[in-house]
Amino acid sequence: MTHTYVAYIDESGDDGLGKYREPGGRGGASPWLVISACIFRATHQLDAVTWRDEISSRMPEKKSRTLHFKDLSHGQKVVAAQVIGNKPLRTVSILAAKRPIPDGIYTQKNQLYFYLTRYLIERISWLCRDMRPRAPEGDGRVKITFSRRGGMSYEDFRAYLTRLQGASSDDVRIHWPVIDISAVDAQDHSKLASLQIADAVASSFAAAVEPDIYGNCETRYSELLRGVTYNHKGKFLSYGLKSVPTLDRCLLSAEQQKIFDMFG
Repeated sequence: MTHTYVAYIDESGDDGLGKYREPGGRGGASPWLVISACIFRATHQLDAVTWRDEISSRMPEKKSRTLHFKDLSHGQKVVAAQVIGNKPLRTVSILAAKRPIPDGIYTQKNQLYFYLTRYLIERISWLCRDMRPRAPEGDGRVKITFSRRGGMSYEDFRAYLTRLQGASSDDVRIHWPVIDISAVDAQDHSKLASLQIADAVASSFAAAVEPDIYGNCETRYSELLRGVTYNHKGKFLSYGLKSVPTLDRCLLSAEQQKIFDMFG
């Protein structure tokens, strides 16, 4: 049988630790890493191209339909979030503050990325489980596609998920019946409209916590996505929006706190 759901994953920021970039400065690692998923029923896969093109059509000055959220102006970003926020999809985002991470914990390549993505996969699995009564088609599973990132082995990530599946720890709360590990793959951002939408989601939430060159954060984009952010009985935090570490340890400024208050 075919998959019931599809999930597209992209990130904003990097997984470098130490020597963090300061507002107005050049170089350095991003203080935050945001990893987001855009999830919808597999029957909407072709519709995702139309959604992307709807955004592009609102920007006649753009020469390409391909969306790179970071290259858009503030007004264009608002339009992109407005369009996405009215589509039949759901989003999940993991917002990781890297400054509080102690030295010497994530020393292996992609270790932090794998760890954070585990939380994302958990929430994707809960969403697919919860929505199954409304989506009877297919086999109930989700096909997961990453935006390809340099230096990342997706074979290693599939092996990582397999190890988690075999673990007996109560700390792993993935609902495995809906996760098709063998179907996890990666595609280039430019080739799939769905990945471009996932990029817009990740970048929207990153803008709310990652200061720009002037030291300011922007919550407008993520606010427009509230209606499509996964929630459980009206609760967004720990479902469609999760901080790592816990909020009390994220060293949030008053401006960064706004996004969590908005979804709290």
